[in-house]
Amino acid sequence: MSIITLLTDFGVQDEFVGVMKGVILSINPSATVVDVTHSVDPQDIVQGAHFIFYAYPYFPRETIHVVVVDPGVGGERRIIALKKNGHIFIAPDNGILTLLVEDGEVEAAVQVDNQDYFLHPISRTFHGRDIFAPVSAHLSKGVGLKSIGRSVGVSSLSLLSLSKPYVSETGELMGQVVHVDRFGNIITNLRKSHLRALRTDKGRFDAGIHIENIPINKISDSYESVLPGEPVAVFGSRGFLEFAVNCGNASKRLNIGKGEEVRISVGKR
Repeated sequence: MSIITLLTDFGVQDEFVGVMKGVILSINPSATVVDVTHSVDPQDIVQGAHFIFYAYPYFPRETIHVVVVDPGVGGERRIIALKKNGHIFIAPDNGILTLLVEDGEVEAAVQVDNQDYFLHPISRTFHGRDIFAPVSAHLSKGVGLKSIGRSVGVSSLSLLSLSKPYVSETGELMGQVVHVDRFGNIITNLRKSHLRALRTDKGRFDAGIHIENIPINKISDSYESVLPGEPVAVFGSRGFLEFAVNCGNASKRLNIGKGEEVRISVGKR
């Protein structure tokens, strides 16, 4: 079974996603096409980078992931196919694969430039239809990476300069809000391992936590651990620290949005 996933900022109100699926199925009628999301904020490469990084591990090896958040479509940017952990990713070389590359274990990367596998004529504004979709379909039928383009060094790929957690000179853990989901939950770039960096001999890493400007002093196991309408901090399903309001919208309640800084300190228990 050939699985192809689609992750774009196209939305679903226009025909773009359906057309891409039509191209794929015209080339490989037996392919299974899965929508990861088409609700990436328009041109938001950083958000797209996080979404594909969160999603891909839950698919079988040999899945082909088409990632199209491409404000530079038709310009000088390259299109890259990358193999990692047995998965193949096809995306513009604009940094959207940053988290995957920085996570390591990239097996191969090619610049997609063999037009034998493109749909012609090629639009300068819809490479999703004319390049990404047909190339993914041909790959799903067994065409090798080396057939669709020439090898490139991983070090040549465009990477985003993403904020990384660190401990400040004053002992605070510094993080950033990377996403606000549909429920208004505030997702940060902080994992449990980052909070363990604050652990001392006199306190557990989840004891006496103080989060600047957020009325939360501990990390809970679930949203319902607090009363409805109350804020809560949990490690969400993605494995990152998030702030929520039980049965409410944390982003609106706490007035915190994407890109904002998060400071966490730990007091003695």
